[in-house]
Amino acid sequence: MKTSITLNAIDPMEIYGVGNRILEELCRHYPELKVVARGNEILLEGKEEDAENFRNKINMLIVRRHRKMNLTPYDVEDIFDIEGQTTSQPVSGDSAIVYGTDGKPVKARNRTQEEMVRAYFENDLVFAVGPAGTGKTYIAIALAVRALKNREIKRIILTRPAVEAGERLGFLPGDLKDKLDPYLQPLYDALGDMIPPKKLQEFMADGTIQIAPLAYMRGRTLDRACVILDEAQNTNLGQLKMFLTRMGKDAKFIVTGDASQIDLPNKQDSGLLKGIRLTENIKGIKAIFFGKEDIVRHPLVSKIVRAFDNDTE
Repeated sequence: MKTSITLNAIDPMEIYGVGNRILEELCRHYPELKVVARGNEILLEGKEEDAENFRNKINMLIVRRHRKMNLTPYDVEDIFDIEGQTTSQPVSGDSAIVYGTDGKPVKARNRTQEEMVRAYFENDLVFAVGPAGTGKTYIAIALAVRALKNREIKRIILTRPAVEAGERLGFLPGDLKDKLDPYLQPLYDALGDMIPPKKLQEFMADGTIQIAPLAYMRGRTLDRACVILDEAQNTNLGQLKMFLTRMGKDAKFIVTGDASQIDLPNKQDSGLLKGIRLTENIKGIKAIFFGKEDIVRHPLVSKIVRAFDNDTE
């Protein structure tokens, strides 16, 4: 049979992709269906079942385009993997949490990251604790960006305690923002991987995305937001309590930290593990613990962490 699809109210290039790469990736799944794209019209010739299925996939891509900055061939792969999944459901380890600015999917890369993703969807407060390189903060930010793109929240708030590790703020050049940016740079880097630069600037300018030191959270009530506290091992118990009690209506909180990298003058002052113990029996709160085996950076990072840990044991 012969039929056609007309793309209305959307630029065909946004669906076809540069050099028709997205369309070609979709056609690869229908080897018996002849597909010809002419402007905003797609001509189909083949089995009725294939044509109807192809039409459904085009519609899914259109819906996805309205939720994303842009489409890539990875989106074609994803709609076949998670067809029928709603945006409010947890993503599986094989599915993308969000797509990076390079078009590659950000996915859970090991079982513990999968547990963290599930915990996020099943709870309003998640603690993620473990060594450097396990992807705790990266996954947290990916979940926040996903929620923002799906309009499940109105804003993302990222915060860290501005602990002086090696240099005093007063001796650093520039205004307060310039002094604090080095502490917050890892958060900027992760956001930059997932949101195009121009759009990220817009979000930060209008307050949709806020990055600030922990002290700036005092007195606020954070509604309809995904709020991430990074480097939480550098908070004392009072600071952690202050942060957690900022939670407002329809908010999601994620607390990440590494108990082996405490920068406080007295390491016993760290409130992260104490806070987890105090809240472990509260419904709606979940703690996820990463180990050295969960490190996903360069293979040497895992060996470096082990070497330093062995020296201090």
